[in-house]
Amino acid sequence: MQVSTETLVDMLREVEADDPIDYADLPFGEQELRRLVMSSLVERHHLVETDMSVSDIHALYLLSTAKLVLENTVLHARLLLLQGQQVDVQSLLAPFTLKGKS
Repeated sequence: MQVSTETLVDMLREVEADDPIDYADLPFGEQELRRLVMSSLVERHHLVETDMSVSDIHALYLLSTAKLVLENTVLHARLLLLQGQQVDVQSLLAPFTLKGKS
């Protein structure tokens, strides 16, 4: 991986600007959490890139992303239901599609 972890953290913050995460009053700093998450992922990437083929790495990242999108969608839907709102799965998934938000 050619890009530094700090550069990736900055890029993550930029990506997040398009669809902000509500950190509310969580007991940790946003930037520090980004740094911890990115450091963990970079470390994981370095471990798998030496032991796996490129196609296996792509499958691993696709599965990891699918798990995170699924978890995010379920948590968001549960929050909406707790607030007494209707849940539209297509709207929840829109930020994760190439078309973006509709």
